[in-house]
Amino acid sequence: MDDIRQLLLAAFDAEHREHLAAIRAALAEAEAGRPADWNDVFRRAHSLKGAARAVDLPAVEEVAHRLEALFDRVVQGRTGLDRRTAGVVDLALDRIEGLVAGLAGTPEPAAPADAIAALDACLSGAPIPEAKPDAKPDSEPEIGPESGPGPAAERLPDPAPPTHQDHAVAYLRIASDQVESLSKAVHDLTAVLQGQEAIGGAVAGLESGARSLRRSVDTVQGRTGEMVALARRLREAGDPAGIALDGFVDRVRRLDGDLRSVIRGISGLARVQSRSTGAVDTALRRLRDDADRLLLVPAETVFGGYGRMVREIAREAGLAVEVRLHGLDLQVDRGLLQALKDPVLHALRNTISHGAESPEARREAGKPEALSVTLSVASKGSQLVVTVRDDGRGPDLARILETGRRQGLVPPGPDPGRDEVLDLVFAPGFSTATAVDRIAGRGMGLSVVAEAARTLRGRASLRPAEPHGTEVTITVPLSAARQPVLLVEAALRPGEAPQTFGLPSGAIAGLLRLTERDLASVAGEPAARIKQGGRDVVVPLVPLASLLGSGVAPLPLRDGLVRAVLLRCGPSLCAVAVDRLLDVRVLLVGPAPPFGGDSALMSGTVMLADETPALVLDPEGLCVRARTGGLVAAPVAAPERRATRVPTVLVVDDSITTRTLEKSILEAHGYRVFVCVDGQDALDRLRRDGADVDLVVADVEMPRLDGFGLLQAVKADPGLTRLPVILMTSRGDPADIRRGLDLGADAYITKQKFDQRELLDTIGQLL
Repeated sequence: MDDIRQLLLAAFDAEHREHLAAIRAALAEAEAGRPADWNDVFRRAHSLKGAARAVDLPAVEEVAHRLEALFDRVVQGRTGLDRRTAGVVDLALDRIEGLVAGLAGTPEPAAPADAIAALDACLSGAPIPEAKPDAKPDSEPEIGPESGPGPAAERLPDPAPPTHQDHAVAYLRIASDQVESLSKAVHDLTAVLQGQEAIGGAVAGLESGARSLRRSVDTVQGRTGEMVALARRLREAGDPAGIALDGFVDRVRRLDGDLRSVIRGISGLARVQSRSTGAVDTALRRLRDDADRLLLVPAETVFGGYGRMVREIAREAGLAVEVRLHGLDLQVDRGLLQALKDPVLHALRNTISHGAESPEARREAGKPEALSVTLSVASKGSQLVVTVRDDGRGPDLARILETGRRQGLVPPGPDPGRDEVLDLVFAPGFSTATAVDRIAGRGMGLSVVAEAARTLRGRASLRPAEPHGTEVTITVPLSAARQPVLLVEAALRPGEAPQTFGLPSGAIAGLLRLTERDLASVAGEPAARIKQGGRDVVVPLVPLASLLGSGVAPLPLRDGLVRAVLLRCGPSLCAVAVDRLLDVRVLLVGPAPPFGGDSALMSGTVMLADETPALVLDPEGLCVRARTGGLVAAPVAAPERRATRVPTVLVVDDSITTRTLEKSILEAHGYRVFVCVDGQDALDRLRRDGADVDLVVADVEMPRLDGFGLLQAVKADPGLTRLPVILMTSRGDPADIRRGLDLGADAYITKQKFDQRELLDTIGQLL
């Protein structure tokens, strides 16, 4: 049960973040005067409540229940969502985030009294009490050599351990170079143990040779009857050769017995060696992954609490702020993240101290009342890019230049260029603040950012953001990171075996399967007609083989389709044709090789499951190369490759927790599993890749298109009507069951009595 609970808590950790981010995005839309989907917000509060109940977190369930009631009133039009009410929602979301973040230390937290009181006041129409800043130290850390004792000098605490652990975890302080040495030793051990494959091959060859020898002995053995008869006739004739022939026959029989024993021994050795190699390989993979995890952690572990911290600082200052965090699932070297912890904190605090404007000033500038602050973490090639952006007042070039001259940072003479002026803010002691307070005025913040970037052999920059505000970017070398990578296959030359390449999934706008009708020609160059943003567009289409320097290549065809990856490069799109689209995997991406190949097209390397390396390609470099034209010849068919097919199940559920549980159960029993977040997402995938799916397991209550609607659409589609569909839902009312079966469901399973054996048995019967 502990394993299941940890699995569910890990899924809930991801699910609650998704719901909180969507609710905050809707609040931001409403604040900006744009329409928000309050039905979706209400559904997310409902799902959050149900997920909290599933993992036994009553404190989160209480807050989510009140949020659900509040959003229900908004949907019904009985309650408006003014700035004060939106602030209460923000407070409630922050408290939920804090409760989940602290589960490792407090597995049974109490409900947050301030959020509960504020929500109850909103629901009853009573005056909303003032929200007090979180009393935890991370609400207002002050970092820097000038910090004195007291609350302002408290540092942001180290991130809590992963929230899905139930029991207390002991920590040891270990030097990072020792962990790096351990990781290197494990990877060296991997290379050494690959020699086991040679031993296995030698044992297999020995077994094969012994069996061949046995067949030769069997041939001789088959003639022993004739030799025995001949020996008897020779003895009767008085010829001594008869006795010699009897001795030879005895030796052949003994050789046959001895050879059987040898073959049994070799076969047993081969089995033991095979089992041993498999066990060593499994243990080594687990050891290697564990060693890598010591060095690599999600950026969430260090930066995850910063959004809550910025909102707490803003509450204390009486400011409205919307905080967005992007890319925190990227896994990065732990030491690198720790080195960036303080610089990022200073950059975020800078958005409040220098970017915040009065509500009147923001309204006059056509901005929402709340300051928007965004923290983004991304990998670009071999670089880690951390960006802190706000839509505040933006940098005051004249004031920065004036301060620089006053401090002697700008020599007499003509004014420097814009970028040179902006770089002045990173000088030690530089500050344009008129007074020193708890978050500004000492001139330490951005100098800490610049110094940390230089120490890490990187750089920091501050530039105006478009259309408003300021953007601080920290770019440092990325030694290694785990990131989602799309694996594809492409044969670089006709007749050659295809090679595997990786593409960072963050740059992929879509996967294409193009028929002849989808192909076009623009200025004599092949292009693809696709739908993008609800309209038809034409994008360049180039084979990956051509881009990697093998000359003009044809578009690869399989089953009458051209398979391509749609890459997004800034505002433009480009389609790169490949032989096969394999899979998206989260892999350890190391630096690109220092030699061999075009560095403009390579961003890193990954190690595949069979321990062979594969290049990770740079999407921007591919797009630049694709624009040169003249890289495509007439299409030719690529040879088909047969593979053993594993039954594929499509799991459709809007709850991450439920999707994770069902996916893990099915994959553990040998099924290939796709997942979709709602009925419309599933229907789109089935119409695109229906031939790859053998069975659908779907929830009923989902946004956009529910399970009944999905079932009805599947059974009405001639290409999908024979596809088995299982409805698995919490709706166990007899009328719902009857409706599902009447619409054509092959089975109806209720979650209240969920038994994984029932699900597996049902799938087994249908397949």
